[in-house]
Amino acid sequence: MFSLALVSARQDPAACASEFQDVQRTTGLRPSDIDHRIIDSTTVTLGDMRGVDGVIVGGSSLNVTDDVHSPYQQHVHRELAQLLELDVPTLFICFGNTYLADITGGTVDRCHPEPAGSTTVELTDAGRTDPLTQHLPDSFHAFTGHKEAVSAVGQGVRVLASGPTCPVQLVRANRSTWASQFHPDLDYEGMAARMSFNLTGGYFSPEDYEGIVARLAAVETAAANSIMRRFVEICRAWPLGGSELEAERHAERSRVGAH
Repeated sequence: MFSLALVSARQDPAACASEFQDVQRTTGLRPSDIDHRIIDSTTVTLGDMRGVDGVIVGGSSLNVTDDVHSPYQQHVHRELAQLLELDVPTLFICFGNTYLADITGGTVDRCHPEPAGSTTVELTDAGRTDPLTQHLPDSFHAFTGHKEAVSAVGQGVRVLASGPTCPVQLVRANRSTWASQFHPDLDYEGMAARMSFNLTGGYFSPEDYEGIVARLAAVETAAANSIMRRFVEICRAWPLGGSELEAERHAERSRVGAH
């Protein structure tokens, strides 16, 4: 039986429930296929991850660039760190992209924030051949909203997509780990709901909510959302889903050795 673990690092039950619905809708999975693990306090852990076929880490209101990390945020960071050791496909979304950069030697700052709304995502050469993104058009739209962003990735991390307003939109950190700054899990319905939970979060002015939502209705996010279904396909086929990257890295090591 297939099992996808959805990790929500949130303390708002309504937002957690909405996130579950978004992931279920965009992956096409049955609710029973998704094991929702909510880290909402310092006493809750991820638990035993054996037996899961893949992991999606949803967004969060946390920021790695905050001057002070609360005990709760420190706990979240520790729990997420263990996911890098899993040999199952793992996809970090939004906060997960900056968190991942922070712990893998990248640079996170507030030079490239994006307000809640639509963003343009553009594949790199690496993105055109990666199993997760090779089916995508060179440029597409997605929903986003973040105060911090990755300005430089760590050693060994591949940038799969960039964009005119955010330089690091999607990365592959290792054989089994991807991270996206934009939200492949959000279509129009999900974005409108997510924004309603963040009226005072600083991502947009509350009085602009209705106008922003009205404009977003015309944004086509099918390409971005297809990443979620493709991720599930990789999970089902694992470990074959990472074979392309492993073969390429082996060739690179052979070339280096030859010199």
